[in-house]
Amino acid sequence: MARMTQLAQLARQLAWFVAVGMMAALTHWGIAVLLVSQWALQPALANVAGWLLAFIVSFVGHYFLTFSDVMKRQADTHGHPHWFMAARRLFLISAGNFALNEIVYITLLRTTDLPYDGLLAGILVVQAALTFIASRYWAFQARPRS
Repeated sequence: MARMTQLAQLARQLAWFVAVGMMAALTHWGIAVLLVSQWALQPALANVAGWLLAFIVSFVGHYFLTFSDVMKRQADTHGHPHWFMAARRLFLISAGNFALNEIVYITLLRTTDLPYDGLLAGILVVQAALTFIASRYWAFQARPRS
C-alpha cells in the first residue's frame, strides 16, 4: 500500500512538473521569440530575458504545485523560510542549466543553419529531465530542523 502511495505521489509530481515546465518553457521561448521578432534583439540576449521570466514561472509553479506535498514549509537552520532555501537551490539548478543552454545555443546558432526558435525549443525540452531530478532530490527537499 505504501508503494502505491509513493507511485501515486510520483505520478502527481511528474504531471505537475510537466505542466509547470511547459508553462515555463513556453514563457522562455515566447519571450525570446517576441524580443527577437518584435524588438530585433539578438537571439542569445533574448534568451537571457526569456530565462529570467521563466525562472519565476517555474519556481512559483513548482513550489506551490509540483513539490507542495514533499516540503515542510519550515525555517532552515539559519531562520530563513523554506521557500527562500528552495528558491536559491532552484536558481542554482536553473542558472547551471541556463549556462549550458546558452553555450549550446550560441554554438548551434553559429555552426548550423537551423532556425533560432527551433533550436531553443529543442534545448529546452532536453533540459527538463535533469531539472526534475535535481528539483525533486535537492531544490525542494525539506531539511529537518537541527
